[in-house]
Amino acid sequence: MTIGQDLLDGPPPTLLPIDNRTSDALEAGSTPEEAAAQFPDSSLAWAVLADQAWNNKLVIESYAFARVGYHRGLDALRKNGWKGFGPVPWNHEPNQGFLRCLNALARGAAAINETAEATRCAQFLNDCDPAATQALAK
Repeated sequence: MTIGQDLLDGPPPTLLPIDNRTSDALEAGSTPEEAAAQFPDSSLAWAVLADQAWNNKLVIESYAFARVGYHRGLDALRKNGWKGFGPVPWNHEPNQGFLRCLNALARGAAAINETAEATRCAQFLNDCDPAATQALAK
């Protein structure tokens, strides 16, 4: 504890490390499927797959891709000091894959009438960073 630290402030924001493997692979022409197979721990790869499936009206596939990316993201957050709560800022680009998966999971859960899960995920996204909720509202 630091002298003068506000104990009611909560934990510091969790900032995932920069990892350009997935975005570099996609920019070099890899398909989202190839990127996810090459970097299965990348929430970004799963978020891209979830959004692609959603745009193709493949709701169950989108939900499944989002679920994988969400869990990979939780693993990464915990590995980087997250204790299950606290800010995960949208403006820190490495966090965006996880936050996109969380949004896609909420969207997919709502589409299959899994109301409690949709509500939980939407609230979790907003708790991570209200800016993510705003950025991902479509």
